Amino acid sequence: MTGLLAAAAMTEERVVEVPGPAGPLQGTLLLAQAKAPVVVIVPGSGPTDRDGNNPLGVAASTYRLLAQALAARGINSLRIDKRGMFGSRHAIADPNKVTIGEYADDVRAWARKARAESGTDCAWVLGHSEGGLVALTAGDDKSICGLILVATPGRRFGDVLREQLRSNAANAPLLEPALDAISTLEAGGSVDVGKLDPALLPLFAPAVQGYLRDVMAYDPAKLLGGIDKPVLIVQGARDIQVTSADADRLKGASAHAQLVLLADVNHVLKVVATDDRAANLATYANAALPIAPGVVDAVGAFILQAPAKR
Repeated sequence: MTGLLAAAAMTEERVVEVPGPAGPLQGTLLLAQAKAPVVVIVPGSGPTDRDGNNPLGVAASTYRLLAQALAARGINSLRIDKRGMFGSRHAIADPNKVTIGEYADDVRAWARKARAESGTDCAWVLGHSEGGLVALTAGDDKSICGLILVATPGRRFGDVLREQLRSNAANAPLLEPALDAISTLEAGGSVDVGKLDPALLPLFAPAVQGYLRDVMAYDPAKLLGGIDKPVLIVQGARDIQVTSADADRLKGASAHAQLVLLADVNHVLKVVATDDRAANLATYANAALPIAPGVVDAVGAFILQAPAKR
């Protein structure tokens, strides 16, 4: 305990910025020690902030807790706000007008910033959920040591979305039009929201259809197959959004990638000891729950032991 307290006392946390297209991008740098390994934490889908929270009911503070736990192991981190959102809101006028490729450009810039601030040769990039797809898209950059894909889909987004909709019985009355809408977007078309049930409007709103068409075009496993750097895949068995089958597909695309499956971990990286969906979802709004120790063990060991390859 004394060692952990000493490590915490040595940490320095401050806001940092890099240039964006119309204004600065912003993140939080947590330095545990000089010249220590550093990891850039890339948020998942939607309006998710640098701490891992969003206004749609997620308040688990997953990324903040992960950064603090890694700092206790002597690992520096930089967690970021996405282009057009929160501290990065001035970087672009419309946060819906961003592509995966542009998010990847931002991650490359953040990797260079993290490397410079930490005094290291390169930065690790950890992508959570959809952030893993962004990490894969940016992974060829020379500033990046390697990738950590946490709860990252191994299939195209349209297939993941279909499975998520089918897995919840409450969606049964809406399932057919929702599946039709996904197919339309995959084909490059636009969905007529006037013909949809109002419950589906947040998912297929006209403002986000361009982004959905873009993200649906990517195959994460295919991208991983082209990454010649250290890669760690971390997947929780109680994740109700991304499944172990996704992790297996990612692993199948890369002979050198490491895969860690954690039995009682969910999508927001909290420990869940039951299959009860309500209990699982309750953790999404509970920042008092610590990050699952297995996640910290896996990520920390990988960063400290894997040889960086740029």
